[in-house]
Amino acid sequence: MGVAVGFAVRPLLPARGRLPLLVEATEPNTSLLAVFDELNELVDEHLLRDGGILFRGFQLDGAEQFRQFAAGFGHPLLNYEFGSTPRTNVTQGVYTSTEYPAHQSIPLHNEQAYSRDWPMKIWFYSMIAATSGGETPIADSREVYRRMPVAIRERFVNKGLMYVRNFGNGLDVAWEQVFNTEDRDVAEAYCKAHGIICEWKDDGELRTRQTCQAVARHPVTGDWVWFNQAHLFHISNLQPEVRETLLDIVDEEDLPRNVYYGDGSPIEDEVLNEIRAVLDDCAISFPWQEGDVLMLDNMLSAHARAPFEGKRKVIVAMAEGHSQDAR
Repeated sequence: MGVAVGFAVRPLLPARGRLPLLVEATEPNTSLLAVFDELNELVDEHLLRDGGILFRGFQLDGAEQFRQFAAGFGHPLLNYEFGSTPRTNVTQGVYTSTEYPAHQSIPLHNEQAYSRDWPMKIWFYSMIAATSGGETPIADSREVYRRMPVAIRERFVNKGLMYVRNFGNGLDVAWEQVFNTEDRDVAEAYCKAHGIICEWKDDGELRTRQTCQAVARHPVTGDWVWFNQAHLFHISNLQPEVRETLLDIVDEEDLPRNVYYGDGSPIEDEVLNEIRAVLDDCAISFPWQEGDVLMLDNMLSAHARAPFEGKRKVIVAMAEGHSQDAR
């Protein structure tokens, strides 16, 4: 597509379209921060059209410089509030990617699409690339929306989705970690402010319910996107043996996480299987190289994680909070 001072620009996988756009250093030892102004102009021009940009071959010295890069786009980095997976804070506004065992995959999803508040931008920094596997597949959420069977899409839109979460008990992330507090009143205040119904159970643990969108409209481009995590939260996402074991331990209402239609009725397994098939067809995968930084518009592009072998370290930053309830 072209060469600018210090970097070249082209689609990484032309046969799959423009996602992600590759911005690659053309001179050795080019600092990502040193060419930030030029890259910022490129992001302004391309991110909303292409959905994601991969910066490759640049010099970036650790988590603190990654934080500076992500924060340089004009929005304070966000804390990981009301998170759904275990992460560790690395530096201010920078976290490890989801700390699931290496053999597990994480399905395609848009960050925090299980809530009514989410980041508009998300960055990934590959500090250590896995020996094998460990890719972060991505997908165009506009394409997922277009390819979703109309009957499923309309049903999801009309009914909405209700996510039910039960924290702690050794089965999921503790509520104290999710809400970044040990004060029940603070957790309750967060829930009230975000339209989340919460209840303290007899064992002292917390259950929440929140009714959320199935699709969303991008506030800048106006594009409709598939924007939910029904396929990920639903119990059918678990391996059959894990599912059976969990249901032997707890009642369905006490599962660590589950999702229903907005009226509380069950979502059919076969519907979720169709949704997963569309996501699989839309997935775009490429191997990480150490030093890669991937920037996504979180509404226009979904992301995932493939199983891996060997060491892998990918850290994450998020910015520009957006609310479905914004007017």
